[in-house]
Amino acid sequence: MAYGSSHLDTYRKTAIEGATPLGLVVMLYDGAFRFIEAGRQAMRKEDAFAQNQALQKAQKIVSELMACLDMEKGGEVAQNLFALYAFCYDRLVMANIERREEALDETVHVLSQLREAWSELDLQTRKGGLEQRAA
Repeated sequence: MAYGSSHLDTYRKTAIEGATPLGLVVMLYDGAFRFIEAGRQAMRKEDAFAQNQALQKAQKIVSELMACLDMEKGGEVAQNLFALYAFCYDRLVMANIERREEALDETVHVLSQLREAWSELDLQTRKGGLEQRAA
């Protein structure tokens, strides 16, 4: 098992090191989804400890997304993102305290839409970089 785990860790490290800044944001979303799902599964099993651990990790990721916003340069877009992240953070806290899966569903819905937008922006940025190098 340690052998496979070591290779997985190496793969993750390589993926992170090779990612664009926008790609790293997408990875944060993916991590949040994994922890939300782990929290959901723990909630269904009535494993309060595992639920709390997983959902707190998801909260930390959302907090990191909030902290990375440049409110001066980002203007209204950054303010809107901050409000959406704050909503998601609050829903994660509520889900954890009140054991409400619908709050997780709401969070996943919002984060999924944001992840899609960041992923598309990353793709377009990388395509633009490839086109510039080809020219």
